[in-house]
Amino acid sequence: MSVGPFALVGLVVVLVLDMTPLVAAELKVLTAGAFKHFPIAMAPEFEKLTGHKVVIDNDTVGGLVKRIGGGEPFDVAIVSPAAVDNLTAGGRLVAGPKVEIGRIGVGVVVKEGAPKPDIETVEAFKQALLNAKSISYPDPASGGSAGIYAAGLIRKLGISDQVAAKTRLISGDFRLIDPVVKGEVELGIYPIAEIMATQGVSLAGPLPKDVQNYTTYAIAVGAASQHGEVAHEFIRFVSGPAAAPVLSAKGMEQPAR
Repeated sequence: MSVGPFALVGLVVVLVLDMTPLVAAELKVLTAGAFKHFPIAMAPEFEKLTGHKVVIDNDTVGGLVKRIGGGEPFDVAIVSPAAVDNLTAGGRLVAGPKVEIGRIGVGVVVKEGAPKPDIETVEAFKQALLNAKSISYPDPASGGSAGIYAAGLIRKLGISDQVAAKTRLISGDFRLIDPVVKGEVELGIYPIAEIMATQGVSLAGPLPKDVQNYTTYAIAVGAASQHGEVAHEFIRFVSGPAAAPVLSAKGMEQPAR
């Protein structure tokens, strides 16, 4: 049986429509802290595969919790597991199995080309802080987990008074590691992913194992999302097999199982 040219054109149109979304969605993803580098890296491939658009907005976990609680529209949230639990209980996120997609450790950063201090042990790390002419880390008041942990660790080491005068707390008004890049601060304590994403600095190393701290990130769909099906599709993509090499390249790890 022969097939006319109009029938062939119709078949091609049907096939194309079957492969692409009838209406492309614009997915708003709220992502916390240094983890932003992961969805930013994954989004282009998702857009290519699905035809949907991903718009990423970044803030601290504390900042996102306030924004979500205040009713800001969004489709997907990437925050701490505890924040997912609280926002789900408050009706802001879709209830379901919690999906943890990655974690980030804390490291020490210096300006590119500067000597790297010895931070192999807890005592060596403590001495490096005491020896440094200046120190910086994210302002705990901004709600970022790395800054909260750094402040607590310094207290735990018993050197808060010794380093207070030379410590610069950095808010989220600009790139957190800029003072180190510019040579204004000698040593910084930041998420490893943020360090690796910043030009002009070098990772001196992760915090010693005994005092290392990981921030784990979980992902969930907004309860008021108008694109729930696409949002779930995005979650499956960023938590699937394609995620592992991207996490590693960005200084992150898969969650501990």
